Amino acid sequence: MSLVNMKELLAKSDSTFAVGAFNVSDMEMAMGAVRAAEEMEAPLILQIAEGRLRYSPLEFLGPIMIAAARQCKMPTAVHLDHGRTLETVRLALTLGFTSVMFDGSHFPLEENIEKTKEIVALAEKFGASVEGEIGSIGGAEGDMASADIKVTSVAEAKRFAEETKVDALAVAIGTAHGNYKETPNLRIDRLKEIHAAVDTPLVLHGGTGLTAEDFHNCLANGITKINIATASYDSSAAKIKEVHKAKPEANYFDFSDAICVGTYENVKKHMEIFGLKGKSKLYN
Repeated sequence: MSLVNMKELLAKSDSTFAVGAFNVSDMEMAMGAVRAAEEMEAPLILQIAEGRLRYSPLEFLGPIMIAAARQCKMPTAVHLDHGRTLETVRLALTLGFTSVMFDGSHFPLEENIEKTKEIVALAEKFGASVEGEIGSIGGAEGDMASADIKVTSVAEAKRFAEETKVDALAVAIGTAHGNYKETPNLRIDRLKEIHAAVDTPLVLHGGTGLTAEDFHNCLANGITKINIATASYDSSAAKIKEVHKAKPEANYFDFSDAICVGTYENVKKHMEIFGLKGKSKLYN
């Protein structure tokens, strides 16, 4: 299988499953995600958000992610999540990422459309796909400033998709990045309306903390890609603490293994919820 374009993965998704996109910040997390995908025989999207690059510089981590995708026995895309600058997007494409997200949601609609169109034109030269965003997904992604939730407008989503011709569209329906402080109020009604008006594959951000029922409602109503970041970081941190408690003399390699296992367990759990078991056969 090896490295593929994200657009290819999303094209096969339907109301029975959504492709999981899992953020990683080091080699161990990438290894854990690949292990889960191979065990589940599921397609995989490995991604890193621009807001995390202070901890994991793209020049270092990018080649590791691409190597992991090439080694994975399942179809795997490598994606830049929440790209905010042209420079970062260009670097990801130059390194060989098969997909990039330009998050212009903090700009007025007209400016978001124009800037996203520039990214689409650039990505086309590399044969890569592009994800855009309309509305405002709450919380903060890494070092980026926290934002309030602004539910996506149907009219704006339709116009944005038609004018930019992005390959995937992130919509805000009440989710937020990071851990929820209260139960999210998902606007499944708005998701249905957007899905009816827009042909572009839809993306759900802020998946950490949602229930299996929440996920199933989303994928049944048009979501084809679901992002998971915080849950993997939390799972890895918990596994490190577990190892240290059981083995106070634990060394670096014990913790390295813990990160791999923590990520593997979280990715596998979410792949099962997303209906991905055995779906790699669709891409043969």
